Amino acid sequence: MTAKFDIIVYGASGFTGRLVAEYLNTNYKNGGSIKWAMAGRSLEKLAAVRDEIGAPVDTALIACDANEPVSLADMVQSTKVVLTTVGPYQLYGEGLVAACAAHGTDYVDLCGEPVWMRFMIDAYEAAAKASGARIVFSCGFDSIPFDLGVQMAQEEMMARYGVPATRINARVRKISGGASGGTVASLKATLAAASDPIVLAHLMNHYSITPGFTGPKQPSGMKVYEDTVLGQWVAPFVMAPINTRNVHRTNFLLGHPYGQDFLYEEMMATGPGERGQAMANAVAGDKSMSSDDAPKPGEGPSKAEREAGHYDILFMADAGSDKTVNVAVTGDRDPGYGSTSKVISEAALCLLEEARDAKGGIWTAGAIMGPALRARLIAKAGLTFMVEG
Repeated sequence: MTAKFDIIVYGASGFTGRLVAEYLNTNYKNGGSIKWAMAGRSLEKLAAVRDEIGAPVDTALIACDANEPVSLADMVQSTKVVLTTVGPYQLYGEGLVAACAAHGTDYVDLCGEPVWMRFMIDAYEAAAKASGARIVFSCGFDSIPFDLGVQMAQEEMMARYGVPATRINARVRKISGGASGGTVASLKATLAAASDPIVLAHLMNHYSITPGFTGPKQPSGMKVYEDTVLGQWVAPFVMAPINTRNVHRTNFLLGHPYGQDFLYEEMMATGPGERGQAMANAVAGDKSMSSDDAPKPGEGPSKAEREAGHYDILFMADAGSDKTVNVAVTGDRDPGYGSTSKVISEAALCLLEEARDAKGGIWTAGAIMGPALRARLIAKAGLTFMVEG
């Protein structure tokens, strides 16, 4: 079957899916070089989103349900790439991954659920390689700025010293924006599934998505301490459990250019002195993400709040013997919505264009798109990647 569309936004009537559709409509209007459509369970809700974002009335709307394999198969066979925001993926995602792997359709999502990702790798990577489907998880704030930030720091280290960094410490220096309701739902689903010993073992394993490879013991990232190199206290960062796994998978998929003994830690910087220590302890003790008051799927910040958000991440790379590199990555919108909707859209387009000749399989963004995606994000999505020292 010849694909009618370049991209289908699956879940376009949800909060994040609507932002993705709005971004595509603003920057890649149908009728140009990219042809995209909107999909979800309710055609009525999709039509309402189409009208709200000012998309053309002839924008294609597709009825599709995660629990109906026939509708999933029909959808994936009509497009080159499926961009899905329908999570938690461990509850609603497997059927779509299976359909894409079977029919050779490319796939990007916003998954922050490493145990589910491992199960999908085990179950469908061989089929994706056979069909040519390129399946790329974690194409939002988790984990693209981190994956590509580490990659750039390693590139700079190689260019400057001829050796890779043996350790990189990522420090989230600034972050402003509300938590994603979808992220909260995924966290709760993961915690519920952790009663299974197999799930818990994968959840605690930094190499959970590098099947067949286990490297050195990694920094836990779970303890407050004073980072004397940075001159600030640091605290656990909520997205580290997914970002660290994706960074190690990128290294694994590319044949370990960072080395097989590479160490990676990701923490929140909270400031110097007693005030920084107190803030770090407050961050470490924060349980709001798992509380009943946390955002629900479909809820999110206002447009003004999204546009006022931002983030700034420092990657401190060290190869020993005074060989160091610092790289900073920033985003100009709140991470969970404003930036994520732009980042995943550009990832889908990068698969279509710059990475179109890559082979099938289950990839990370860094491994399959790398510098080409970084260039897109700088040009189109409000991110910066800068060497600081």
